[in-house]
Amino acid sequence: MNDRASSPCILVVEDDDAIRQGLVDALGFEGYAVVQAATAPRGLQAALGSGCALVLLDLMLPGGDGFEVLKEVRRTRPELPVIILTARGREADRVQGLRLGADDYVVKPFSVRELLARVEAVLRRTRMVSGQRAGDGPTELPIPSGRVDLARREIRFDDGARVELSERENALLAYLASHADRAVGRDEILQHVWRLNPSRFQTRTIDMHVARLREKLRDGLDDPKIILTVRGTGYMFGATPPEGSG
Repeated sequence: MNDRASSPCILVVEDDDAIRQGLVDALGFEGYAVVQAATAPRGLQAALGSGCALVLLDLMLPGGDGFEVLKEVRRTRPELPVIILTARGREADRVQGLRLGADDYVVKPFSVRELLARVEAVLRRTRMVSGQRAGDGPTELPIPSGRVDLARREIRFDDGARVELSERENALLAYLASHADRAVGRDEILQHVWRLNPSRFQTRTIDMHVARLREKLRDGLDDPKIILTVRGTGYMFGATPPEGSG
């Protein structure tokens, strides 16, 4: 068993008793505290009312659809990471889950070791964002028309408007900005932001996230200045601070 000082709590929402108990046992052995639910209503109640640090969410649940649970979690607790666990492995389902704000998407049957690695990766990414909120490292990115507040996951425009970023959009923007001296390939983004094996997943979802980011950043689709497309490679953060900014 790993020695975890804080013992983060994981919520498992799964209707299959054997799978749910297997996850509870594996997570408990790794030192996590575990809360469990077998239906959509109870899972949503636990996600919103407990102090869980991450949700493992099945999609096909009694009493509701997992996507609806994810939507409500994103609306009420946008900072709570969610990993979808499901037998629905079609590309359309994966894209929908990621677009709704899931932090990862794991198709059954899956390896428990791989799932535990993904749980740790998502929690590590969440702790990184929390560290930014506490003041560890830069929390803002200047853009031509305003600033991006990485700690609060929002864009603040000079005209007073504010736009919220999802955790994934925030992480993608932060990664590109932290490597602003070079073009970043799609496979690298998939590996380091999504924590997925590039050889097993398509990168189309990255392009979709970039398109949504550009829209939120007011970055022209025909001639973007903040997130640049590098043909044959991927993307590059191109924003430069306005004159006189620190």
